[in-house]
Amino acid sequence: MNQVGENQESLRTDFLVVGTGLAGMSFALRMADFGHVTLLSKKRADESNTKLAQGGISAVGLTSDSFDQHVEDTLIAGAGLCRKQVVEAIVHQAPNCIDDLRKWGVVFDSELTTEGGHTQRRVYHVQDHTGLAVQEALHRRVLEHPNIEVLENTFAIDLITSRKVHPHSVEPLRCFGIYALNLASGRVLTIQAKVTALATGGAGKAYLYTSNWSGATGDGIAMACRAGARVTNLEFMQFHPTCLFHPSARNFLISEALRGEGAKLVDQKGVTFMKRYHPKGSLAPRDIVARSIDNEMKLTGAECVFLDITHKSKDFLQTHFPVIYERCAGLGISMDKEPIPVVPAAHYLCGGVLTDLHGRTEIEGLFVFGESGCTGLHGANRLASNSLLECLAIPQNGAQWIRTHADQYLLHDVEIPGWIYYGNQDKDEMIVIRHMWDEIRQLMWNYVGIVRSNRRLFRAQKRLENINSEISEYYWNFALHPDILELRNIATVAELTVRCALLRKESRGIHFNIDFPETDEGTLPMDTVL
Repeated sequence: MNQVGENQESLRTDFLVVGTGLAGMSFALRMADFGHVTLLSKKRADESNTKLAQGGISAVGLTSDSFDQHVEDTLIAGAGLCRKQVVEAIVHQAPNCIDDLRKWGVVFDSELTTEGGHTQRRVYHVQDHTGLAVQEALHRRVLEHPNIEVLENTFAIDLITSRKVHPHSVEPLRCFGIYALNLASGRVLTIQAKVTALATGGAGKAYLYTSNWSGATGDGIAMACRAGARVTNLEFMQFHPTCLFHPSARNFLISEALRGEGAKLVDQKGVTFMKRYHPKGSLAPRDIVARSIDNEMKLTGAECVFLDITHKSKDFLQTHFPVIYERCAGLGISMDKEPIPVVPAAHYLCGGVLTDLHGRTEIEGLFVFGESGCTGLHGANRLASNSLLECLAIPQNGAQWIRTHADQYLLHDVEIPGWIYYGNQDKDEMIVIRHMWDEIRQLMWNYVGIVRSNRRLFRAQKRLENINSEISEYYWNFALHPDILELRNIATVAELTVRCALLRKESRGIHFNIDFPETDEGTLPMDTVL
């Protein structure tokens, strides 16, 4: 690395990837034989939402199944907002993606399972910890590859675009890399790259209750938006119906695969209720299940509902769901003898940075993969286990596009402005940062949650505008700190989410507004784009 002033460093790389989940690592592995890859993680490289994924990856694998059925299930779950061409392309890629994971060392269970919204058993899994198995396998491959450099504890601050380098240029917007904060040294690192790929995951931490890891703060979405990329469909935050309800395990997910194996949702009296809401009962699409649980809780005043799988033996549960069984047992819940208390929680963002099937954005040289991007696969509600599939398929497409169009992605010799430092650290003010963080999460849960209204959305918008103004003041007047950077990003995504929600004058999929309770069937379904 070359010194650029007392507190700055710089480096050049071919391919810069921000995020070390499945999307980021799979892209890095695909590009490593074509140039040097620099892979950034704001914490440890083995931490991501991928690691927490329990269910699996959907792909046609049985003779009783078909691509057409998988496509149809995805379109139905997406409530009319999926891009059919994208769905068809990714569904047809799925078996090849499974083969790639096997080549990278993932060993799937022999039997496929099913989850909500699927009409066939097509979910490839590793017991109940598929994401962990995938993360570990790819992490090993990444560390072994001589062309991949992993920078941990390195927080991406902002994208470096031609607007930054040449403020008055009329040329198309291009990305040259990023500014990043080295958390160990406190120095800002300027990274210049041929291609910059954001794979930073979703924004579940914008909500009070979430199944996401602590780093899911919408970093990639916020950075891309600030740089000039368009975002779309952020109103579609999917709430997973069954997050463990326990004071010591607020973000522990109870996999949908349990319902695939016959688990039923019941109330406090042990009475099933989902058939009142949908013919598929507990295996209805996630948006319906989450709203149904929310309604049951409001009707009864209960703090939670329960997931009953006591018809299965202890041996079956320990074999098929060892992680869930042990976690519940550690909290005093014997899931073979008693129902598991569950509540809905923010889980997966179906919107994101607007991209094409290759992950390309409107900014040249900038790609977005995984949950940070929006390809149109998920529409208004993601089909279970299509998320990890997208994390494989879009980076695969992006890598192929870059290799085919290599002449478009050259390392430009540009003079990138140095980072300008502002302010000093003020420990007393960090308390205010934490208070604002808590306020945003509570506000989003209460006003932009499973069920919304115009009044709640307008109140949220007004408060978030004020919060963002306050955060801007902190950002420009105090020393860089990861808590301020995350707060800045989550507040940006929260405000964008409210704006998208106010644009949608109907209820569709995950988004339910009591002032517009019906789906607008009279017009062609439209994305909300900012």
